[in-house]
Amino acid sequence: MLKPTPFHERTTALAQSWKFKDWAGKVAISAYDAHSEREYFGVRHAAGLMDASPLYKYDLYGPDAAKLLSRVATRDITRKFGVGRVTYCTWCDERGHVLDDGTISHLAPEHFRLTSSEPWLRWLLRHGRRLDVRVEDSTDRLGCLALQGPNSRHILEQCVDFDMDRMRFFRVRKTRLDGLDVWVSRTGYTGDLGFEVWVDRADALAVWDALMANGQRFGITPMGLDALDVLRIEAGFMLQGVDYFSSKSCIIEARKSTPHELGLGQAVDLTDRAFPFVGQEAIEAELKRGHKWALVGLDVSWPELEALYEEYSLPPHLAPIACRDAVPVYQEDGRTQVGQATSHTWSPLLKQQLSLASVHPRYAKPGTQLKIEHTVEYERRVVTATVVERPFFDPERKRTTPGRA
Repeated sequence: MLKPTPFHERTTALAQSWKFKDWAGKVAISAYDAHSEREYFGVRHAAGLMDASPLYKYDLYGPDAAKLLSRVATRDITRKFGVGRVTYCTWCDERGHVLDDGTISHLAPEHFRLTSSEPWLRWLLRHGRRLDVRVEDSTDRLGCLALQGPNSRHILEQCVDFDMDRMRFFRVRKTRLDGLDVWVSRTGYTGDLGFEVWVDRADALAVWDALMANGQRFGITPMGLDALDVLRIEAGFMLQGVDYFSSKSCIIEARKSTPHELGLGQAVDLTDRAFPFVGQEAIEAELKRGHKWALVGLDVSWPELEALYEEYSLPPHLAPIACRDAVPVYQEDGRTQVGQATSHTWSPLLKQQLSLASVHPRYAKPGTQLKIEHTVEYERRVVTATVVERPFFDPERKRTTPGRA
C-alpha cells in the first residue's frame, strides 16, 4: 500500500484529476487537472509548487561524514566544499557503472544531507564501517517542496527571514519560514530559477499553507509529475530508470552506464583526492580507452513530422505529455542504428519536438544529422533529428543572484 507524504492532505484535496503515481512507495500527483499544461506554464511564467518528499534522504553526522561521502560519491566532499554549499553527484559500483545520482548538501561542519532516487542506507552503512559517522534515514522525517519558476524568489521573500536576493545558485541556508524552521536550497529539476524547501514532517502543512498564501499574487500553481517530466527534458536532465538504469537493477552489462557516458564527467573528481572513490580505477581505465556512449539532445524536424502525417491525411499527433518509450536512432541513411532516444516531449515554450538520446560518441557533435524512428498508423518511419547542445532551455535567471554575496 502506498504511503502518504507529509503534504498529502493538501495535494489530494486540490487534485481534480485524481491522477496519481507511485513514487518510491509514496502517493504522488501526476496532474492536478485533466492535463498538465496549466502547471507547466505556471512554472515557466510564474511559479509552481511540487511535493518532492518521496526523494530518499540521508543525513550524515560526525567527523568522518565527508570522508564517507567522498568514498561512495564521485565528488571529493573533503575538499573545497564549504558549509552552505550543494553539489550534484553520482555514485558507482566497483566497475564504474552508475548506481544513482543526486545531491549532497553541507548543512553544518559535521552534517551533510544526501538525496537519491533509490534507497542506499545499506550501501552507506557498508562503506561507513570503522568510520566515526552516524547515518540517519530521514526520508520519512522530512518533507520537501520544490518551488520553481521566475517568481519563486519573490514568494520566498515574503515569508522567510533570509535575504533571498543573496541566495546563490546551489547554496543551502537554514532559516525560518512563517516562523517555522526550514532549510532552503537553490536547487531543482526544472532548469529554471527555483528552490527546494526542507521541513520536519510536523510542520509540513503549515509550510505548504504559507507558500500558497504568499504565492497567490505571484501566480503560484500546484504542480505534478507530468509537468515536471516536460520541464526536466527541456532542461536536458536525464531520469534514472528511463534515460539510464541503476547498475544494480541491470541484468545485462549492455544496459549499464558510466558517468561520462551520461554526460556527467563534470561530476567526477579524479585528481587531488585524499583517497579514491568506489569505481575510480574503472573510470580512469575507461577514459584511456574511450567510452561507448554519449548522451545528447535531439531537435526533431517539425516540417518532416508534418509531411509524414500528411501522407496519412492526418494532422501531427504527438503524445500529450512527455513520452518515455525508447526508439532507435539511425545514421542519416536511416538504416544503421547508432543509438536510442529515451525521453521525448513537445516543448510548448520552444515550439520544438525534443528528445534525449544515447548515441555512439562519433555522432555526438552538435549539428550532426541523424534519423529517429517515428510510428504513424502502426508503420515505423524515420524523420531527421539534429544533435544540439543541452540544455534546450537555459534561462539566465536560473543562475543570476541580484544581491550576490
